[in-house]
Amino acid sequence: MAKTSKVTGYKKTPFLKTVKRHWMLLLMLAPAVIYVLIFSYIPMTGIVLAFKNYQYAGGIYKSPWCGLNNFKALLIAGKLGQVTRNTLLYNIAFIALGVVFEMGSAILINELLNKHFKKVAQSFMFLPYFISWVVAGAIMYNVFNYERGIVNHLLVALGAAPFDLYNTPAAWPVVLIFLKLWKGTGYGSVVYLASITGLDQEMFEAASIDGANAWQKIRYITIPSLTPTMMIMVLLAIGNIFRGDFGLFYQTVKSSALLQPVTDVIDTYVFRLLITNGDVGVSAAAGLYQSILCFVTINICNGLVKRFDPDYALY
Repeated sequence: MAKTSKVTGYKKTPFLKTVKRHWMLLLMLAPAVIYVLIFSYIPMTGIVLAFKNYQYAGGIYKSPWCGLNNFKALLIAGKLGQVTRNTLLYNIAFIALGVVFEMGSAILINELLNKHFKKVAQSFMFLPYFISWVVAGAIMYNVFNYERGIVNHLLVALGAAPFDLYNTPAAWPVVLIFLKLWKGTGYGSVVYLASITGLDQEMFEAASIDGANAWQKIRYITIPSLTPTMMIMVLLAIGNIFRGDFGLFYQTVKSSALLQPVTDVIDTYVFRLLITNGDVGVSAAAGLYQSILCFVTINICNGLVKRFDPDYALY
């Protein structure tokens, strides 16, 4: 017999009865649940590596414990603060500028009247997303190479001095931000474009009757209507604010020691720790440190959003 909840007043259906009633839906959900369990939850048991002196003979679970020694080694190395700062600042720039460019691109595409041109423009914007960072890094190297690059050949032909990008650390923050926006704007604008398409067209018709021009409709109807979508996208991005795009930072910069102070992020630092030193425990400690920062940040930001407007919060 179903029990009545004292809080909601609704009758609680027994678990087995619910499974029997909705078994088809649960069966459809099963592959996704199994996938998440295998690739997201079970690997979390590997966190213990951060507290162990990893030995290949003992494996993950039989290696001896070392307490917080791996985290001490990270702090002693002296680069953790630098790579954390770089990761945070780059991601703040990626998120802030990404919202502006993605939303702006979606609005501009929506305002195009020629349907054929609209499709072509959207396709060209979306194309960079399918280009891997390996290819993008190779193209960039051939364009900006000091000795054989296209740009320097043109500069020399015009009588100007060649520009050595790969030995100019100050230029790389601008370069990396540009590359991230170039590759991700088209893909990110799809969500905003879908939101714009779903807006009630009667609002725009009423605004046109009242004499509103295109900019006024964008300012007072489109942008406010996209605010909930923007908040969700920003919160989702903040969840990875301490995770760098490994392909971007590794494939374009390679292993240049000169550029590391301004281009090194936590992901590339962990990769180098594992490849150069072969220290699995310290690498795992750096990865756990990164995950904890992301977890704390998303909870703080979601809590602040929930406090000011619960409708925009993720949970």
